[in-house]
Amino acid sequence: MMMVKMKGFWFGIGVGIFSAIVVFVIGLKGAMQSSTIFFSGGVVPPPSLRVKSVLTPATDRSSMATSSNGPKWAQKTITLPPQRRGCHLITPKILKEIGQDLSDFNCGLAHVFLQHTSASLTINENYDPDVQADTETFLNRIVPEGSSAPWRHTMEGPDDMPAHIKSSMFGCQLTIPITKGKLNMGTWQGIWLCEHRDDPTSRKVVVTLNGI
Repeated sequence: MMMVKMKGFWFGIGVGIFSAIVVFVIGLKGAMQSSTIFFSGGVVPPPSLRVKSVLTPATDRSSMATSSNGPKWAQKTITLPPQRRGCHLITPKILKEIGQDLSDFNCGLAHVFLQHTSASLTINENYDPDVQADTETFLNRIVPEGSSAPWRHTMEGPDDMPAHIKSSMFGCQLTIPITKGKLNMGTWQGIWLCEHRDDPTSRKVVVTLNGI
């Protein structure tokens, strides 16, 4: 009789341990299924975590110009006197017109915009005028002009359509850095106005200054 009771006791313990193992396995399987998607073609792992990066501003700003007043703007429209056909250095004229405003900027950009389609702006040699003459020679050789030219737009004269093409070649705007109240150009760099029409006419340039 005692033997039967002992067997029943150990049988009950065994059943309890087995039940606990079954519950544990079922729970583990459910956890794995919650993080893994099963398809007929195989197993697709759970999506990777996305980590959002946060950039922390540098604490050492000694190499950057700063201003407690924030960025500033200034703008002026300059009328340039009529120039003969060719390339002309206009840096002194521009600086004369914007010098006072320019001196208020420690760091920034100067944007120079020409309001015409038959002239252009470029930055080039500021010392030897032969460079200006050679550039005009080059432009006249690569853009045909006269009765033999293939242009359809001729109502404003044979030099008008070539002037439009040359204007697009060099462009009508420049961006120049400002450093400590001055245009930060190279030693031999200057601003050119390239006049592409035969009849001289005044030209307007809008200069916009932005910085601190």
